[in-house]
Amino acid sequence: MAPLYIRPARRIYCVAMTDHITALAHIPDDTMAQLTRKSTRAGLWHLLGHFGLIAFCSALIVAQVPFWGLLLPLQGVLLAFLFSLEHETTHQTPFANRRLNEAVGRLCGLILGVPFTWFRYFHLAHHRHTNDPDHDPELAAGLKPQTWRGYLIHISGIPYWIALSKQVFRNASGKADDAYLPKSALPRVTSEARWMLALYAAALATLLFSPIVLWLWLVPLVLGQPFLRLYLLAEHSRCALVANMLENTRTTYTNRLIRFLAWNMPYHAEHHAAPQVPFHKLPMLNAHLKDALQETSDGYVSFTRDSVRRLTH
Repeated sequence: MAPLYIRPARRIYCVAMTDHITALAHIPDDTMAQLTRKSTRAGLWHLLGHFGLIAFCSALIVAQVPFWGLLLPLQGVLLAFLFSLEHETTHQTPFANRRLNEAVGRLCGLILGVPFTWFRYFHLAHHRHTNDPDHDPELAAGLKPQTWRGYLIHISGIPYWIALSKQVFRNASGKADDAYLPKSALPRVTSEARWMLALYAAALATLLFSPIVLWLWLVPLVLGQPFLRLYLLAEHSRCALVANMLENTRTTYTNRLIRFLAWNMPYHAEHHAAPQVPFHKLPMLNAHLKDALQETSDGYVSFTRDSVRRLTH
C-alpha cells in the first residue's frame, strides 16, 4: 500500500512503507558509494558547456546579426535553466569543492534573482515535505493550476516574478518570517538580499548609457521564464500527495539537449529519492530505480499535451 499523509490534529504522519527508502536499500553499498561520488571535473565541463552557449548567444546578440531578436528567447532559455544548476548547488553536488558550489550557486542566484541562501532553506524544506500541501513551500500558493485561466497565468511567469520580488524585498527588510528559515540564518538572508538589490540598481543604472543589460539579461529572462514554468510543472504536478518519493515526483524521459540544459533534473524522482547523488550520476541511478518509478512521462510535449486535456474552463 502506498504511504499516505493523514492529518489528525493538523500534524502529518507517514504510514506504511516508504518505498523510495526500500528501493535504495536494494542498491549494494559499493554501488551507492560510486553513485554519490562527486566530480569537480564533470561539473566544470558541464558548466563550461552551459555558460559557453550563453556567451556564444550573447556575442551574436551584441553583434546584432541578422534576425538577432529571434535569439532573445533562446538566450532566455539558457539563462532560465541556470535555475537547475542553482538548485543542484543547494545540495552541494555539482562539484566536489564546497566553495565552488557556493560561488556558482550565488552567481546563478544573482543572474536569476533567486537569493541563494534563502533558496537553500526553501528548497530543503521542499525536499523534506515534498507534495505535502501543509508544509511544502512550493505549494504555499496552492496546488498546480487546474483551469485554462490559471494555467496560462502560471506559465506566463507573472505570478512567479511577483512572488519572487516580494520575497527579495521582504528578505532585504529583515522581516523574512518563513517557517523554514531558522532565526540564525536571518542576518545572512537579509545581507544577501540587500547586496543583490544594490547590484541590480547598479546594473539598471547602466541603461542610461547602454541597452546591453536589457537585451542580454532582462528581456531574455522574461521570455525564457515560460519555458522553465512548463518544464517545472512536470516535476510534481498531478503526482500523489504521499510520502513516497517515487510516487510524489515524476521522472520525464526526454532528449539529451533538455537533459543537458536542466542538468539531468528530468530524472527528478531519482533526485528526490537520493539528493546526495550528483547530476552526472542520475542516469545510472535511474537504471537501478526505473522499475520502481510510479510517475513517469515520455517527454515534455507528451506531459504538456496530457496536462492541457485535463484543464477545466
